[in-house]
Amino acid sequence: MGSISAKLWLALGTILAVPGLAFAGPETASDQSAGQGAPDRNWAIHVQATDVLQYHPPLRSPYEGPNSLPGHAETANTLGASVFVGVRPWRGAEAWLDMDMNQGFAPGNTEGAAGYVNGEGAKVGHKSPYYRPQRYFLRQTFELGGGEDEVDPDLFAFGGRTTKNRLTLTVGKFSLTDVMDDNAYAHDPANDFLNWAIIDTGAWDYAADAWGFSYGAAADWREGAWSLRAAAMDLSVTPNSAVLTTAFKQFQFDGELERRQSWLGREGKIKLLIFASRGRMGRFDDALRLAAATGASPDTALVRRYRTRTGVSLNLEQPLTDNLGVFLRAGWAQGQYEPYEYADIDQTVAGGVRLVGARWGRKDDTLAVALVVNGISKSHQAYLAAGGLGILVGDGRLPHPGAEAVVEAYYSLAVIKGVHLTLDSQTIVNPAYNRDRGPTEVVGLRLHGQY
Repeated sequence: MGSISAKLWLALGTILAVPGLAFAGPETASDQSAGQGAPDRNWAIHVQATDVLQYHPPLRSPYEGPNSLPGHAETANTLGASVFVGVRPWRGAEAWLDMDMNQGFAPGNTEGAAGYVNGEGAKVGHKSPYYRPQRYFLRQTFELGGGEDEVDPDLFAFGGRTTKNRLTLTVGKFSLTDVMDDNAYAHDPANDFLNWAIIDTGAWDYAADAWGFSYGAAADWREGAWSLRAAAMDLSVTPNSAVLTTAFKQFQFDGELERRQSWLGREGKIKLLIFASRGRMGRFDDALRLAAATGASPDTALVRRYRTRTGVSLNLEQPLTDNLGVFLRAGWAQGQYEPYEYADIDQTVAGGVRLVGARWGRKDDTLAVALVVNGISKSHQAYLAAGGLGILVGDGRLPHPGAEAVVEAYYSLAVIKGVHLTLDSQTIVNPAYNRDRGPTEVVGLRLHGQY
């Protein structure tokens, strides 16, 4: 971790050590209410920083393509930091701004595996730090009764008292993963797993720019044991682009139904998510036919038409004891069309378990392991075999295709309050669906602090 990283962590440590900078606005009148719950605040500031150092040894690699994980040993480092500023302009409303800094490159420059190994690494790497406002949105909550509820505060949520039944609207620039496909055990690459196909459903091709954010609106209606969510979001100008379309010329609709149930005396959740992307995308068969006629490598960019790509996924989380929980995700998307934004995955199944360290006297430590198996359609395989390139994969050939499997395990050690050091290991079998290459091991260290 270089000098930039050292300076960042020194600054973060200074912030954490000075309660006077305490990132909470002046108390409102409700703060005086008999000490019940956390005091309400008019404004808040949170900071976080994450440094990920990863290494993979040489792997079996009889050939490589433009989007291959390098066959030689590689060390890679990414660094990210965020400042979240929030205000409450009126009752039930929150306005948030998220300014991010990114630096460095992930292994293979974010290419080489469909289930990619660094969820903290953006698709846009750079050797010098660069800064972008990634989120700026307004959230309004309408209380609908049903008794009192307490919402936990988050990096970009005030939390506090509200009603059990409520409607929440979000408008602006944010990530769809902020509002959908959440899972208590696998959703946050700064704190839990790192693999893209574990922290989110790999086949959920959610609308986003190269950093994972988009413009749009989302609604979350919570009633009793059910929640219904819907969103309309802007797609990129072209698949896997850093630039979003103007005037919603290309867009995506998402819907998620959640049921909260009690198993083994503990509340778990099960979610069903559907999406439909409407934009200019290529069909693999069309690209292969054009390539056969011209003698060139297939390229979906040459056969893009205005089309609709749909998908569905299932997401389950369930605590078994106070310290042990399990999760399961499964997803499918139409495999005749090129994935638009996220990853080269048409089918996926992932599951895992997380154990809190209270059992061995480390209540703030966590140990977890997960397995994900990803697949693609026959036409998708044929496209890669003919030399086509995807969002993350493309070895130039694919004579022996197979399902890609990743096993990830991590131990997160609480260093001081708000700071964790994590040892992470990922074993990738058939990276980029290629039986000729790999397997490989990617080991990493992650240092994360937030306040």
